[in-house]
Amino acid sequence: MFNPPGLTNFLGAVQVDHDVTAVRSVNFAPVSHGDTVTAALSVDGRLFRSFGVPVSVQWRPDRVLRSARLGDLAITTTTAAPPGVPGVVVDIEVTNSSDVEQTVRLGLSVASTVTQAGPWRVPEPPSEPNTLEPVAGRSALLGRASSSAAVSIQGIDAGGAWVRDRSVEVDATLAPGATYRFGYAHVIGVAEQEVLAAYDGLVADVPGVVAAARDSWNATLQAGFTPGNSEFSGHVPSLETSNDALRRLYWWGVLGVIWFRRDTPASVLGRVYDTLMPRYWQSTTFIWDFSLSSMIHALLDPEPMRRQIEHWIALDIHRHFGTEWQTGGPAGYWYSVNDYAMTRLVRDYVRWNGAPDFLDVKLAAHDGPARPVADHVADWATAWEQLRTSHPLADYGEIDNLMECVSSYIHEVASLNAANVWCMRAAAEIASVRGDDGTAADLRARADALVPHVRELYVEGQGFWHARQPDGRMVPVRHCYDFTTVGMTIAADLPERQRAEMAEFFVRELRTPAWMRALSPYDDDASFSLRPDHQWNGAYPAWPADAARSLIELGHADVAAAWLPGLARTANQGPPGQAHFVEEAGTPVNGGAVKSPPQFPYLIDWACSSAGAWSALVVEGFFGVRPAVDGTVSVESRLAAVDPDARLLGLRIGDRLVDVDSSGVLATRAPE
Repeated sequence: MFNPPGLTNFLGAVQVDHDVTAVRSVNFAPVSHGDTVTAALSVDGRLFRSFGVPVSVQWRPDRVLRSARLGDLAITTTTAAPPGVPGVVVDIEVTNSSDVEQTVRLGLSVASTVTQAGPWRVPEPPSEPNTLEPVAGRSALLGRASSSAAVSIQGIDAGGAWVRDRSVEVDATLAPGATYRFGYAHVIGVAEQEVLAAYDGLVADVPGVVAAARDSWNATLQAGFTPGNSEFSGHVPSLETSNDALRRLYWWGVLGVIWFRRDTPASVLGRVYDTLMPRYWQSTTFIWDFSLSSMIHALLDPEPMRRQIEHWIALDIHRHFGTEWQTGGPAGYWYSVNDYAMTRLVRDYVRWNGAPDFLDVKLAAHDGPARPVADHVADWATAWEQLRTSHPLADYGEIDNLMECVSSYIHEVASLNAANVWCMRAAAEIASVRGDDGTAADLRARADALVPHVRELYVEGQGFWHARQPDGRMVPVRHCYDFTTVGMTIAADLPERQRAEMAEFFVRELRTPAWMRALSPYDDDASFSLRPDHQWNGAYPAWPADAARSLIELGHADVAAAWLPGLARTANQGPPGQAHFVEEAGTPVNGGAVKSPPQFPYLIDWACSSAGAWSALVVEGFFGVRPAVDGTVSVESRLAAVDPDARLLGLRIGDRLVDVDSSGVLATRAPE
């Protein structure tokens, strides 16, 4: 039930496994192992896991620290992804805590399933059976694929070790209180001699490789907050606050986006940002998740964001949910959120980067000639009209187009129909900036006319919404996506009574001390699925952040602020997971909502790129910074609820750096 932590060096990813040394999901495109587990420890010939001793696990961006005690032996390991190398190292220390000398045989299993098969358009990267053979002059085994040139090399740096058919072993004699160390290295690739050379470089100094991973991550994190840095095409502002929860959640969001950066020759799109890791959908970028971190992408790394937007414009966003970046081709089926997501991405790129000229760039979609980006935005904003049936609202189809694991959340849902109002207003803002006042007025009028029809879905007095079916039946659905999206898009169009009822519903049925339920346990569909990203037993990582944003927009910033300390306790297990369990479904970790497990029926990966929603909660929610497409900036502060003295320093808006506090923009300066 434990979802073990992952690591990345921006080339690929690896996950530690449930014992003290093992790793799994060692995948670096274009070569993958699938989800194979390797490097499992044995002690005196017995599998370590079979002893049943607990293993302590601590994650840091640069390493995973694991420790366990087996009798008089204390075992500690440090796992790291080597900078610039498609592989992983584990530095292992075994200490004799007894007062007598001990000799112990330590072994690491070797499993190899590497392959070079692409593109990766299914959840798990591919794998295939390998042959294993000793590597001359090394305490290592080489795994070789039969259908491609893919190879893996796994071994240890210990002198006197010997290689068996499926393991590498060494005898260690330890005086009382003495520590024996050795290192494991694992490299994959398609050029055998290059893989051997990289492996030799790692085993020559495993502790040095671990230190290099630390230095690399320190430099990357510092660069992310530094104007004019050499690692990103932008940066994010520094936050000064006495509110520890606010600070922690802001950092959590920034880290959770940086985590998914991929700088790999395997990408035909240049630098990209993955969506899930380290187990599922590697080498795929989902439009929806990318848009949920839209503000951070726009501030931190706008150049790859723009390339990604341009690439998606050229594809048919009504036929897939994202892009597989080894080929640039589409992946998956249509997500109904795509029009809203693309509108949000373009608008955020333009307004945070002061780039209205991008709206005039002519790009060809899959089915027509080159047209200005602004025209594509107008198309997305009105695409819902093609989805109407016998009712005024758009019908967004079946379960796989929406929440995948909520069977009642189908057809005419409040969330995306409210988003259509927002999209038309966003397109109107863009048209106005380009001098097309007639189109702007028309879009605003159509948006205003749609609002009453969205409000028809409201369950009076209850705070949640119906999903209308094709036959006209109104099915009540107590799902958070209606709460978050309606609140973030059309809160000002709702009467005060309804806004208050929505907040009361959220507190009553969705909020928990350290997380939230995506679906109320009172909902008729709560028994349909156990996948916790969208069901009663947990929530997807952007939903709590967006729920807090919705509370702010609905006029209840105090409720959002009171929730932050519990949410901050959840930021204690690495970047946000694809879902965390609510307290009733999984035992909290140090007071934080535990990450949900990857196995069926939960199917949850350890990290998800929508983390940037947490940073947007701070910048756009509590600080209330609102740059417009025309370059103007407004500030509607809600800092009184969290820290009246908080400041954002070096917030980049166009070609300016600004400092912001509760009174608004303090200072403006040119980038250094």
